[in-house]
Amino acid sequence: MGLKRLISNMLTVCFICYMILLVYFLFFSEEYGRDEVYTTYQYNLKLFHELRRYLAYKDQIGNLFFLINVVGNVAAFMPFGFLLPVMYREQRRESTHNGHYFRSFLFVTLLGFLFSLVVETIQLVTKVGCFDVDDLMLNTLGVVLGYLIYYFSKKIIGFWEIRSKKRGGGA
Repeated sequence: MGLKRLISNMLTVCFICYMILLVYFLFFSEEYGRDEVYTTYQYNLKLFHELRRYLAYKDQIGNLFFLINVVGNVAAFMPFGFLLPVMYREQRRESTHNGHYFRSFLFVTLLGFLFSLVVETIQLVTKVGCFDVDDLMLNTLGVVLGYLIYYFSKKIIGFWEIRSKKRGGGA
């Protein structure tokens, strides 16, 4: 019981550290141009508009800029999709019910989308970045991919636990 509580606390600390780092890179990091404040409100409300632009001008803007803006948005939100359900599961460990993973998926995806929406809105209002629906979609995709890694990890761990119990019981 003590080890499980320790793991749960460590996961909570990891999630808090992740959120602090994410907020830093999204709002304050000079490496990603966060020291420049726009003079006008910048926004993109056309889905796939910026993604098409990145692809069209990939040779001019460079691979690094492309990776940071496209792959980076997905990768940055994958820990959100992975760590949140782990913490959620640890807190609700005693109560299991049918459809737990599906409800958690919707819950985690909705929270990830809402968090991304808040981030994009703050970037617009503070003029530290651009409100971009493509970023909103990519961030949410990252949450979904993170959740899928969590889900399949739990399935694999469960399979190995059952397999090791069968081996231990039969010996």
